[in-house]
Amino acid sequence: MPDTSPARKPSKAKMTALFIATSLGATMVAENAQASSDAPTQQIILGSKHKPVIKQDGLSFRDLDGDGKLSPFEDWRLPANRRSADLVTRMTLEEKAGALLHGTLPGNVGRFNGTDTAYDLAAVDKSLNSQHVTSYISRLNIAPQLLAEQNNAVQEVAEKSRLSIPVTISTDPRNHFQYVLGASEVGGGFSQWPELLGFAAIGDRDLVRRFADMARQEYRAVGIHMTLSPQADLATEPQWPRQAGTFGSDSALTSALAGGYVEGFQGGANGLTPNGVISVIKHFAGYGAQPDGWDGHNHYGRFADLDNTSFANHVAAFDGAFKVKVAGVMPAYPILRGVTVNGKPLEPVGAGYSKLLLTDVLRGQLGYKGIILSDWAITRDCTEECINPTAEKPQLPQYIATSWGVEHLSETERYALAMDAGMDQFGGVDDPKPILDAVAAGKLTEDRINASVARIMTSKFELGLFDNPYVDPAKAATILGNADFARVAADTQRRSQIELKRSAKVSASNLTGKKVYLYGVDAKAAEAAGLTVVSSPKQADFAIIRTETASEMLHPHHFFGQRQKEGRLDYRKGDAPYDEMLKAAKHVPVVVSIFLDRPAILTNIIGKVDGIIANFGASDDAVLDVVLGKAQAQGRLPFELPSSMQEVKLQKPGMPDDTKNPLFPRGWAAGDPVRY
Repeated sequence: MPDTSPARKPSKAKMTALFIATSLGATMVAENAQASSDAPTQQIILGSKHKPVIKQDGLSFRDLDGDGKLSPFEDWRLPANRRSADLVTRMTLEEKAGALLHGTLPGNVGRFNGTDTAYDLAAVDKSLNSQHVTSYISRLNIAPQLLAEQNNAVQEVAEKSRLSIPVTISTDPRNHFQYVLGASEVGGGFSQWPELLGFAAIGDRDLVRRFADMARQEYRAVGIHMTLSPQADLATEPQWPRQAGTFGSDSALTSALAGGYVEGFQGGANGLTPNGVISVIKHFAGYGAQPDGWDGHNHYGRFADLDNTSFANHVAAFDGAFKVKVAGVMPAYPILRGVTVNGKPLEPVGAGYSKLLLTDVLRGQLGYKGIILSDWAITRDCTEECINPTAEKPQLPQYIATSWGVEHLSETERYALAMDAGMDQFGGVDDPKPILDAVAAGKLTEDRINASVARIMTSKFELGLFDNPYVDPAKAATILGNADFARVAADTQRRSQIELKRSAKVSASNLTGKKVYLYGVDAKAAEAAGLTVVSSPKQADFAIIRTETASEMLHPHHFFGQRQKEGRLDYRKGDAPYDEMLKAAKHVPVVVSIFLDRPAILTNIIGKVDGIIANFGASDDAVLDVVLGKAQAQGRLPFELPSSMQEVKLQKPGMPDDTKNPLFPRGWAAGDPVRY
């Protein structure tokens, strides 16, 4: 049975607190010395539904452990790291092990199917009280008020636990257009903005900060406290499927915009604030340098290739986030090949297991002091369904695993190795037994666990969750997608587009009020824009074709291979959008709107159509406004557009914009010289 005693022996508690204080840094001493003079004396708002409230010095505090006394971890006047250090001394080893896990909030239908309407609170209760997990990702997509109510229900379960440790609820990005299960979420009333590539196309740090500040308000309104974003990965391999979530290929621009993103989400430029959202920047570092664009979620994409120069460039993309004290970092999945640190080659293991990367570079050279959270499933076994899935035995969610380079180790050994490397918390898992086994076997010390638990708990204190973890569901319904947020988001969708080509035949004045043939565009949106929709190009005055960068499904039985864009970037006969372009171009001028989720090769399109407008996530209304001249596209390309697949095959995965003869260079905008 787990130890349920409220505290350890006083001498042990003092020793543990001293260790934690040291691990959190010397600044804690100064903060504690000032606590009596700097402590707030004005009562804060408490949220307590099950634990009593106690009075001291004319103020109210939540009695989280129910002992009738005010303990340091219950005292909101004290600094977050002092409260955290005290709490860790009171936690059992089992509670600490659970805190190192970042699970998934179970739905009432099932995980990963998108049909859940609520959480399975009985399963939450079991996970939280038996396994002591207090961090979870939410994949629930329901109306704002209902989501807030469900997240409150989770916090009620947590409040009833022995120490009332509140739950940190995280999410993948929810404010964009692209959706890949396990990498992003959509819906639920959140304001809809371009992908991060669209912000890179505009290049305005303050706009990114404003977006993140609005998203922060939406997240906190529904009870979400952590965003697993932004991606500071550089888009250096043109075929890589995760480029839409990046700021492009330039490290200086990525650094600046990522800094604005973190500042907006965390609520300030000096770290996490009480009304902020923990930003977990990812994926440190070099994730975008994957040969052939294969993604690191997959066994066939378990490597990234760089050299020391290109690696330094990928690391520099994170500088802006570190400058504003980002609270979380997620290491990359792949094994990084070709990189040395202090003259030593990086270990041939996934980034989450590399001590040279996490301890020597991230914590040592870069001075990072926040939480290191693993990407999902790095400790799980990669079975045959993970390595070589088939139509008969496809890779289902339960077969997702990314233990690259450590497949030969046991789960217990993987946890110990990752923590020795510098890991604090493990994503996508909820069983603490391997961690407890590692301690019992002498592979992992409780002192090492204490340091990580202290960081995790400090973030909860900084967010104010120990004092009030609840939100107002009625208020959530008024904040999400409100008119002001929606207006700025819609304007950003329009500004971020790029006119790659527009001949006089499709000038705005020649299109207004005309008959249009559509492919990939909602007819109602076109009619609302004043156009007459017809069913054949022969009946039309012009055509609008909406599509995205060409791709192939090369790994249909892998969970992520089935969902991600892979393979070629050029359009060929047999591609339905390309065939529609050719069909329409025989009769009328054609405008093509392309979602550049990857850098499309337009060589065999550019001479066949009269207009090409790139977007990075935009509604039909936003696309039509730019086509019809009601809004101005202001973007610049955040990466180059290659001229052929032959040149793509010759480029180096870790180097940005290095094809020999790009059709459009990075930074190109309407009015710049053209090569076609």
